[in-house]
Amino acid sequence: MSDDIRLVVVDDHPVVLDGVRLLLRDDPAIRVVGGAPDAASAVRLVARTRPHVVLLDLRLPDAVASELVAPLRQAAPDARIVVFTAYRDHAALRATLDAGVDGCLLKDAGATDLVAAVRQAVSGVAIFDPRVDARAAPRMRARLHDTGLTQREYDVVRHAAAGRTNPEIAEQLGLTRHTVTGYLRNAMRKLNARNRIELITKAAQSGLL
Repeated sequence: MSDDIRLVVVDDHPVVLDGVRLLLRDDPAIRVVGGAPDAASAVRLVARTRPHVVLLDLRLPDAVASELVAPLRQAAPDARIVVFTAYRDHAALRATLDAGVDGCLLKDAGATDLVAAVRQAVSGVAIFDPRVDARAAPRMRARLHDTGLTQREYDVVRHAAAGRTNPEIAEQLGLTRHTVTGYLRNAMRKLNARNRIELITKAAQSGLL
């Protein structure tokens, strides 16, 4: 992975672009190379800058995100497209996920979550916020069912994959450290993993991360 991660923000609200820049300011390896307020300018910008990651709003003045996925793929085939939305259960979200985006992140994500999501996306990890409505992410729910993981176990694994310690996960999710340890043990058993690193690897291989 290149030391310089190029990021494009596609959103018609300038405050979102400013907010992303602010959240990412402490990670010099991630560079916001531009923002686009509509679909037409987004395709041109992505073709010109060839970003590693595109943060894509769900609705734009001239298109919905699901309509923009294919043109963005054509403009920059290697870019990872992550829906960046304030709505966890918007009617357009399912169509966008079905269009083949690489993830979905809610706009209330903190700096740590955003940095981790961008880095994981570049590494080929699918990024799906666990708070997204179940109807909007059928493939993710099917994967959870296949592995036997509960939603809470998945939440803990996702935070572990972002590099958080058990105390940090407990604080983020409002759990006790003992409960976090129990969820991790359950997840290891269900994914047949012997340790934390193997758990994260197997979760990624199962399409959960």
